[in-house]
Amino acid sequence: MTGDDHVLARDLAGQAGQRLLELRAQGGDPDVLRKAGDRLSHEFLTAALAGQRPGDVVLSEEGADNPARLGARRVWIVDPLDGTREFGEPGRTDWAVHVTLWERTGDASGELTAGAVALPAQGTVLSTLEPPPGPPGDAAATPLRIVVSRSRPPSFVRDISGLINAELVPLGSAGAKVAAVICGEVDAYVHGGGFYEWDTAAPVAVARAAGLHASRIDGSALAYNQPDLLMPDILVCRPAVAGTLLQAIREVTNAP
Repeated sequence: MTGDDHVLARDLAGQAGQRLLELRAQGGDPDVLRKAGDRLSHEFLTAALAGQRPGDVVLSEEGADNPARLGARRVWIVDPLDGTREFGEPGRTDWAVHVTLWERTGDASGELTAGAVALPAQGTVLSTLEPPPGPPGDAAATPLRIVVSRSRPPSFVRDISGLINAELVPLGSAGAKVAAVICGEVDAYVHGGGFYEWDTAAPVAVARAAGLHASRIDGSALAYNQPDLLMPDILVCRPAVAGTLLQAIREVTNAP
């Protein structure tokens, strides 16, 4: 990985986002708009990566899974339009574009080394090129604010909020949720309903670069470029509140 990978992730996420804004401005049937957005961004990102990183493999939500990625040294994990539902709703800004690079570090392991989350309707691109400073590290904020899915918040997160007197804040895409943690608008993002690698790879790369905690809800490591792309759960939060949240999760899920 070179500095150019950070630049490429940032630039491609921003450029895809601009194309989506232009498409959205044309209006039209929301379902047609959503499908067109997915296709437009996917085609742009995969073509750009094929041209600029021809030796790398691309894993995209909108493309067929290429088995070659499991033996590849470098894999770009992209979500061309994270928050498709919100993209089709006029006025909503909580949708994103994810671009991140996974690189092999051993025979069977690897890590996210560069990434970007574009929030086009907010005029923002968060990236590992110039990591945001992250939210304050103190644990004084009460009640804690936990961002959750606006359509399917996990019931155990409601139990957590009751246990530690936290406030739940509904929001759209995973990228927008993690961005809210990075920017200090909320303290944590907790999700246990399951999603896929492309939903969290870029947000996690940027969150870690900003100094945030990112793990499974049991505290174990997040792993990417796996044979099974399903990711069961995630916790992204300020480091100062990670212990409190992990303990609360153990209590409400009856984990050992």
